[in-house]
Amino acid sequence: MRYSNRRRRIAGAILGVSLPLQGLAADSDAVQLDTLTVTSRLSEESLAEIPFSVDVIDAGTLEEQRLLDLEEVLRQTPGVDVNSWGGANDANIRIRGVGSLYQVSAEDTSVVVNLDGVPMSSRHAAMATLDVERIEVLKGPQGTLFGRNSEAGALNVRSRRPTQEAEGYVRIEGGEDGQQLQEAAFGGALSEQWMARVAIRHEGADNWIENQRTGDPLTYRRGLAARASLLWEPSAATSLLLISERQQQDGYVSSILLRPYGDPPVVDLSPGAVDDNRKVVERHSLEFGQRLGWGQLTAISSLTSADIEVAKAYGTRVSEQVFGMPIEYVATDDGDERVFNQDLRLSSLPGAEVFWVAGLNLSRSRRTWDSASALEQTRYERRFDTHGEAIYGELTYPLADAWKLTAGWRHTWEEKRYGATYHRPTSTVSERRRLSDSYDTGRLALSHRLSESTNLYAVAARGYKSGGFNDFATQIADSEPYRAATVDSLEIGFKHHALDGRFDLSGALFYNRVADDHLLGFDYLTMATQAVNADTESQGAELEGNWRIGAGLSLTAGLSYTDATITEDVVGVQGGRVDAGNRVPDVARWSGLVSLSWQHALESFPGGAAPLLNARLTHRYVGERPADPQNRIDLDAYHKLDLRLGLMFGATEFYVWGDNLLDADYEHYAYWFPPDISVGLPAQGRVLGLGVSHLF
Repeated sequence: MRYSNRRRRIAGAILGVSLPLQGLAADSDAVQLDTLTVTSRLSEESLAEIPFSVDVIDAGTLEEQRLLDLEEVLRQTPGVDVNSWGGANDANIRIRGVGSLYQVSAEDTSVVVNLDGVPMSSRHAAMATLDVERIEVLKGPQGTLFGRNSEAGALNVRSRRPTQEAEGYVRIEGGEDGQQLQEAAFGGALSEQWMARVAIRHEGADNWIENQRTGDPLTYRRGLAARASLLWEPSAATSLLLISERQQQDGYVSSILLRPYGDPPVVDLSPGAVDDNRKVVERHSLEFGQRLGWGQLTAISSLTSADIEVAKAYGTRVSEQVFGMPIEYVATDDGDERVFNQDLRLSSLPGAEVFWVAGLNLSRSRRTWDSASALEQTRYERRFDTHGEAIYGELTYPLADAWKLTAGWRHTWEEKRYGATYHRPTSTVSERRRLSDSYDTGRLALSHRLSESTNLYAVAARGYKSGGFNDFATQIADSEPYRAATVDSLEIGFKHHALDGRFDLSGALFYNRVADDHLLGFDYLTMATQAVNADTESQGAELEGNWRIGAGLSLTAGLSYTDATITEDVVGVQGGRVDAGNRVPDVARWSGLVSLSWQHALESFPGGAAPLLNARLTHRYVGERPADPQNRIDLDAYHKLDLRLGLMFGATEFYVWGDNLLDADYEHYAYWFPPDISVGLPAQGRVLGLGVSHLF
């Protein structure tokens, strides 16, 4: 868990940060901090009462560490690994070594994103963290309350709600490599019963990959995000919240570069070949809340959509090495997705002696994914329909003064349909398939209050990731349904919260056994694909803490050890046989984070003002890890250092920032081609910039 106490109480109120500033005076050691409240189980409760690991990232931390999208939040979380090719639809996320070895489809995700109660695929992890109050990273299977495709965990995101108080902020940044950002939010009362809030962000940056033919950045990455929230509270017990959001990303490209990379890294493509890449995500939700004398009724209706246009290309340098011909191979993917979700639940009131939640869920999804190659004169049209219904509940019951028992269960019914037409120069073939499934997920936990400030817990959980159909099928033989994945998880841990609010420490030991996780077999010569299943297991330990040292100094640190291995031999994968005992790709054994912040009121300053000095230095370490399931190549360990240094005059702050100050060389992914060729994507080097923010 992480906290930010970077500004005075008035600034914290505007930003949604509840912690007061510490360290402005020597006698600040007596400060008492409030217990952190979260909604990791779909109802408000103390973080200390939750019987599994949760990392909480608040609004101040998001700003100070410049975590501009959900993917960056996850990259800064120990125990979480992200594989990405650089596109806006690429993210493959693993938590504690659990997750797809290679994703088979857009529905093949192991971490669900719950955005204001609306479930979304983690393929949308490139979405901006616009006007967010907090993000909760839930570790371990979360199928009980968050549904399918949460076998590894869940990301619970809560945006800022409208309030009666008029408040807002403006932030502007600029930096090297075309970095620029403009963001603003404002909210307040429209009447005694109606409140509204509007937020918008525009950002852009040069792609750090250059086009060898022009010497210019491969693309210019742009993002535009906007959200409007309208809240009606006719009484203290009744509320109706309407949220509409749209996010658009242009110029995000899935990049394939020969290793080792040059300086700068380059590809050789025709100018404009990938300029039209675009992804647009929209969500609209209506949340009704009614406080009853004995509980809380919540109903959330949502409609989300995604429209994607992607051009992916092998430049001539790559094609010459891989295919033996210096050709430019460009393929296009385009798709759209429409998802309706209805969740109806009853839950206990905050602070109730017995925690409980029970609900019904209904979902309908329709998605298309089409691929085309002008060079091969092929087009593949695919359609995916999914219907799901679920009933769920979880209860935490006190057995004695210091003991609590938690039991949760969810039963899900699903039906999936697949239809495709494969157009080739000499033939056109169509097919239809259908898949039905019903399954149970749940958890059982026992917690013990060792003292007023320390809780112990043990939890066993069952997770499930649905089977389905391959997104990349090019023939009937490719579309045989892949099996569902299951995970059995054990975790024991502790949570300590010092009574004076100065020190927090949590730790956990975990074990996960996964059956039939998913791996995409791919023949790069014929472009044929096959969905393959593989068993894995992972075990490890985590330790995280916060120490508000005093005199304005605060320290946040986390350390994770994960040993994740493939436990069966797998054949049918391009690159050769996968042997039992190989490590799970992209999962480092050791990873960690250390963040040191310092707030200090300057007694004198030119011009007579007394500003607040605000500094944060963040160090992220990720150890060596294999890049592929065959373990043929490794990604090197790296240290990433980020800095933000600001002066705050009242409600206005001027700051400088630096990302990757050490200019560390590290990679987002790598891939091996026989006989001895590998490609990948290097991360961006050092970038420096300036910013100003104003709160009102």
